[in-house]
Amino acid sequence: MSDTAPRHVPCPSCRKPSLYGPANPWRPFCSERCRSADLGAWASERFRVPAQAPTEDDESPPGP
Repeated sequence: MSDTAPRHVPCPSCRKPSLYGPANPWRPFCSERCRSADLGAWASERFRVPAQAPTEDDESPPGP
């Protein structure tokens, strides 16, 4: 096994450097607080993929 420096990545919530490795139980987040904030954003549907509403043609069943 090689002796490499611990890898740090930006926390997805606060952008502070966060240890990305087994020593950080919240990785890739820097803390439990940031992880919970991100989960809350998903639960409240703040993260969405833009999509167009289906048209009438999309809703009709396929023909034989």
